[in-house]
Order: sequence, then structure tokens, then C-alpha cells
Amino acid sequence: QVQVVESGGGLAQPGGSLRLSCTVSGDIVRIHTMGWYRQTPGKRRELVAAVDDNWRPNYPDSVKGRFTLSGDEATNTVFLQMNNVKVDDTGAYYCRAEIVPVVGYAGRYEELWGQGTLVNVSS
Repeated sequence: QVQVVESGGGLAQPGGSLRLSCTVSGDIVRIHTMGWYRQTPGKRRELVAAVDDNWRPNYPDSVKGRFTLSGDEATNTVFLQMNNVKVDDTGAYYCRAEIVPVVGYAGRYEELWGQGTLVNVSS
């Protein structure tokens, strides 16, 4: 019953801000990687930001300098602070995690996805 719980999203004007939250709930051994991806109709799902197992963030050029990913290891949570948003940031945002599960581990990390939260940037 390990789950990915997402919150945040909504409507923002260009230049505004949004904050997304993602928590891996339930008992796990540890996080391997964790981050956010976004999907726009007609485009491939792309990485927005992610942290490695030392909670160090990585960003693509499309969001670098505008978005900040931070984390709380104690609660297996990451926060995506989206500043100076653009219309092109509009899309469905999905949280992804690779975890080491307490049970059922067979030498592979388990991949988990959230249900997605919508971000709409418009005037």
C-alpha cells in the first residue's frame, strides 16, 4: 500500500508562482530517486526536476533558474517551487519515485507514479 500522494497545482498567471508537493507514504526502506515530470498533449513526457538518493536536485534547461526542488527526507517528500511560470509550463505534472520496498524486493527498485496534478498558466 505504498502510495505517491500529490498536492498543489492549479491556475497561475505568467510570471506567477505555484508550489507542488509529493510524498511517498507507507513503509519503505529508502528513496533512490524522486521528482516531477510533466505531460502536454502532443508532446513527450519530460523531466521537470528530480533528486538523487542524496537529495541533490537536477534540472533541465527549460526550468533551470525558475523552479527549485527541495526535500524532506524524514517524510519522503519533495517540494517543487515554480517561480516565474510561463504559458509553456502548462500541463499535467506527475510525481515519480524509485524506492527500495520493505517487502517484495528482488534486486530492483520499485517505480511509483502519482495520479497527476494539473498546472494551467494563462492570462
